[in-house]
This record gives sequence, structure tokens and C-alpha cells, in this order.
Amino acid sequence: MGTSHLVMGELTDYLTGQSLPDTHDERLIQKISRFLVEGKGFSKKDILSRQKMTVTVDDKKGTVTVHFIIRVNNISFAVVLYGPGSIVTRQRPTIAVARLLEKEYIIPYCLITNGKEANLMETKTGKVIEKDLNSIFSKDESIALLKDFHIETLTNDRREKEQRILYTMDILTENECKEFVCKVC
Repeated sequence: MGTSHLVMGELTDYLTGQSLPDTHDERLIQKISRFLVEGKGFSKKDILSRQKMTVTVDDKKGTVTVHFIIRVNNISFAVVLYGPGSIVTRQRPTIAVARLLEKEYIIPYCLITNGKEANLMETKTGKVIEKDLNSIFSKDESIALLKDFHIETLTNDRREKEQRILYTMDILTENECKEFVCKVC
């Protein structure tokens, strides 16, 4: 999760049309956004991208980028987070994002991917239900699943614990990576 990326120029964001730095990570994020639209049938308007989520623990604040929020019928149905490397270590922070992002309800599904591997999880239980990027539900499947959607909320105590998990596993880790200097180089 370091910030030192090889920048190869600029590219145009598939969902927003914005100009972005062309990095290896960004190319994978673009591939995912194309897949959600062209492969899974979501419209570009169904997907919120690069949303910033503020997390506060005690007196400390940090920001997490939620790469994709898939919305169906005005309900946030799933979050998709991208992270290079091992996806297993990013499962728990991804679940925390899906539990915290909407104040009124827990987003039912979340997916962590490195652009090649993916784990689709049920947010309420944290259970991995599929292990493939293609396993993310299509728009039609999402609409059908929402028919049985029951609003689940977090207690204030659970919300605080989820924030601590997210802060520790994502924000502190990212800060360490930003400050890391390779002694061999």
C-alpha cells in the first residue's frame, strides 16, 4: 500500500472521465470498473467511485478510500475495495468498511480484490461466499437479492469497535508505508 508508484503518464477514468496518474494499480482499478459495467451490467451511475470515508478513533482521524460502492435502487448493495498483494489480510478492513459506510444499515456484501484474486463476503457474518472476481453479483442478481434485504444496523459499541479495526488495519498500516524508507536502496 505504499505511495511510491511508477507513474507512466495519465489515463482517463472509465467511470468519471477524470484524468488520473497512470500506474499499475490504477490500470487494475480501471479493469475492475470496466468489468462491473461491461461484464456485470451495472450502469456507470450505479457505481460511486473513490469515495472518502473518515474514521475517528479517540482524537485521531484518518481517511479510507472506498474504490467502488455499487448502488441498486438507491441502496448501497456492495462495496468493492482494491488492494495490491494478499487479499486475505485485507478482508477484515473491507468488512469494516461495509459495516460502517452507511449509518442507517450494514451494506449486505463486500469484495476485496487485487485485480486478479477476489473474495466476496457476506458483510453481516464476515463469511467468504466466493473466491473469484467474476463472483460479484450482476445487476439483475443484485436486484433479486435485494427483495429479501432486511435492514441490519450496528450498535454504537459495535460501530466503535469496527472503527478501531479499520483504523488499525488500514489507516495506521498506510501511514507506516508512507513513512517507510528502504535502507538497502
